[in-house]
Amino acid sequence: MPEKLHPNAVRVAEALRSHGIESEIVVLTDSAPTAATAAAQLGCEIGAIANSLIFNADDAPLLVLTSGAHRVNTDLVAGLVGARKVRRATPEFVREHTGQPIGGVAPVGHPAQVRTLVDTWLDEHETVWAAAGHPHTVFATTYGELLKITGGTAAEVG
Repeated sequence: MPEKLHPNAVRVAEALRSHGIESEIVVLTDSAPTAATAAAQLGCEIGAIANSLIFNADDAPLLVLTSGAHRVNTDLVAGLVGARKVRRATPEFVREHTGQPIGGVAPVGHPAQVRTLVDTWLDEHETVWAAAGHPHTVFATTYGELLKITGGTAAEVG
């Protein structure tokens, strides 16, 4: 792990270790606010990027980990979680519930557990890359590990 990590990335690394995962936090040269920018820097397919998207589901946070090649259907997701309405969360809502900024939200390392759906499309990739709490940090993982570390539910979300 690099010597100087953002405190959010340190929390993510600690959360990963608590689940028995020793994935190294990678610091990117440039920020990776989108799946396309992350994939370009990592030299992987866009579909191997696990976008961590926070939604407001009836005023409760909902994390949807979706393939970078996939768009979330909020009506479908609302039905999956039994919410009247699911909409993109504001930056303030995201920070309040994850402690992390948009563009760097990790699947773990939040102040409290966030209900999570994990896009089944991510299972198409042997290695999946997820944000590590800051727009310049990522870590390698697998679909199975994402399910394990988030306590998430596998779902078709798009």
